[in-house]
Order: sequence, then structure tokens, then C-alpha cells
Amino acid sequence: MNKIPFSIEFFPPQTTEGADKLRVVRQKLAVLKPEFFSVTFGAGGTTQERTFETVFEIQNEGHQAAPHLSCIGSTRPHIRDILQRYKDAGIRRIVALRGDLPSGVGYPGELRYANELVEFIRLETGDHFHIEVAAYPEYHPQARNPRDDLLAFKRKVDAGANSAITQYFYNLDAYLHFCDECAAIGVNVPIVPGIMPIVSFSKLARFSDACGAEIPRWMRRKFEAFGDDSDSIKAFGLDVVSELCAKLIAAGAPGLHFYSMNQAAPTIAVCERLGIGA
Repeated sequence: MNKIPFSIEFFPPQTTEGADKLRVVRQKLAVLKPEFFSVTFGAGGTTQERTFETVFEIQNEGHQAAPHLSCIGSTRPHIRDILQRYKDAGIRRIVALRGDLPSGVGYPGELRYANELVEFIRLETGDHFHIEVAAYPEYHPQARNPRDDLLAFKRKVDAGANSAITQYFYNLDAYLHFCDECAAIGVNVPIVPGIMPIVSFSKLARFSDACGAEIPRWMRRKFEAFGDDSDSIKAFGLDVVSELCAKLIAAGAPGLHFYSMNQAAPTIAVCERLGIGA
């Protein structure tokens, strides 16, 4: 049994039916005893409230919740209010992100970058929160060049981040190289790899193209050869992701962070294959 710590991410459901479904999913995943459940941050009003509802529900169930908090398009007073709500609810972790500007909103907000958000959280709350930030082993799609992206990550850590969670990837060398580069410039916080289980290749390909995550050619060709054979796609996807996780654990990764896409079975299958969880 592997004892590596791991966490699981959800996105806030858009409907009452979705919220009911997520409760069932969470119940199944809670059996694995993850270190925490994170919840992505809805930038719009209704979605933001659903983030709060999901976060507080997780916390009230006795699990550790780690809400995402993005600063783009927001103000210091608004973020201060959110931080107070989280403190009052006993939340001790935050994933601090720049975020994307909501469609139709032209104002970039008072805090434009994640390092400014980390600084603000530390200024307002001291060491109350364990702050995670994002890292990009294959570099942020909007970064001018790899060096700029690396230095942007360093600024977040220097501002007071405790650890990082990466964008998902399927290229182990990219993660190991990124960690080496961080160490070379004095960034020594834990960098937890983000893991995306594979259920649908077509959805994964669209998502990966949008966020800059590379699907290696050999994987693409194998998935394409399966066509509409969903069972073969899932089986091969489980093999690929489980092998990647095993190599990450062997290489000394400090943990694993699963992007659940609000589904239980894919993450459970990987954890069972690896022998992690309760």
C-alpha cells in the first residue's frame, strides 16, 4: 500500500441535480481518505455561490476543503470578504490563482497576478491558510517564453505560497525538468503533479489543446486507432495514467492531485491500481 498523500478536485455544479450527483461522487471518493478536496472558483455570481456552497458542504462533512480563489476582475474588499467567510468556516487551505477574466468584463481588477493575490492573502490573514499555487511543467499557454513562466512561478512562491499543484501532463520528463529548473533558481516548495484520468479521448484532446497540455504522439495514435471503442480507450487510459503515477511516486513526487471532472470511477480505478488510499 502506497502512503503518498493525494487530493481530489471538483468543479462547482451548475444545477441542483448536479449538486446531488456530486454528493454521491464525493461520498465514494471520501472512502479513499484524500488529504483534501479542492473546488474550482466560479468567476460569475451564481457559479461563485455554488463554489461556496460546495466548499462549506465538504467542510461540514468533516473533510478538508481547499477552495480555489482567483483575483482577476475582482477587488480587494471582495477578496477580503471571501477570506473572512473561509476563516469563519474553519478552512485552512486555499488554491490561489490569477484566473480568467469573465466574458464581457473589461476591468482586470485590483490584483492582476497570482503573486499579488498570495501577497494580499498573507497580508490579510498571516499564516492562517496553507496556500497552493499553480505550476505549468509544459509552461503556461500565455507565457512569452519558458524563462518568463518560471520566474512568474518563483514570484508566487516568494510571495508566500507553501506548495504548488501542476497542470496535468503525460510527459514525465517535462515535470522532472521543471522541478530541476525550480531547484536551480532556489524554489524549493513541494510541486504536486496534477493527474487527469482519461475517459474520453476526444474531450481530452479538446481540453489539452486549449490549456497547453501535450498529449504525446504515440498516445494520440493509439487512442485514434481505438475509434469509438470506449472500453479500450478507458483501459488504455487507465494503463497510461497509472504508469505515469507509479513513475512519479518512484521519482519522489510529494503527492498526487487528481482532476476528477466530478466523476468517481476514473480516480478510484487509478488509486486501486496504485494501491493508494484507505
